[in-house]
Amino acid sequence: MRNHKLRTNRLWVLARAREVLEAEAAAIRAIQLDEHFLRAVALLRRCKGKVITTGMGKVGIIAMKVATTLSSTGTPACFLHPGDAAHGDLGLVSKHDVMITFSNSGKTREVLETIARAKRLNGIHLIAITGHRHSPVARQSDVVLTIGKVKEPCSLGLTPSASTTAMLALGDALALVLMDLKGFTTADYAKFHHGGYLGKKARLEARKENGAER
Repeated sequence: MRNHKLRTNRLWVLARAREVLEAEAAAIRAIQLDEHFLRAVALLRRCKGKVITTGMGKVGIIAMKVATTLSSTGTPACFLHPGDAAHGDLGLVSKHDVMITFSNSGKTREVLETIARAKRLNGIHLIAITGHRHSPVARQSDVVLTIGKVKEPCSLGLTPSASTTAMLALGDALALVLMDLKGFTTADYAKFHHGGYLGKKARLEARKENGAER
């Protein structure tokens, strides 16, 4: 009987984990790529300053990751925490920048305050990545990219999981499309990764490519 319970529990754990993975994969597949995405890419490509990402909580961590991906693939970017923005860090925003706001609800008070002040002080362009196209954050933005209404696989229906995965995937899509449009090469990648496994791999690939050209 005890072994039967253990096997049953094991099967439940694996089945539940599969449900979570399937829910997150479905959230990515449901993202609509249309004229709004093209406008976002064009806006970022024309950016003469840097790209600033912002968001609160778990979504903020996604925004931070997207900023690092942009920076390492040829688009200078940084993350601005809305809390820090209220205590002086808003000073890093310049009129040539583009800000990408991550907010599923599009109603987060700290985020709304940050983008409103950034726009008023410097007149920057804003891109929203959100679950609600007509949310307060979306209304303040020049371009709105929506992940749609995502059902979280959390048994409580509360923990950001499928929604944050969709936002991350959309941010990665922006970064990697920009990388290709800019003609970012393996040699360029190696310049930005002077340490670690990826840096070593990029340098080796760059040498091979240069040797092939000769």
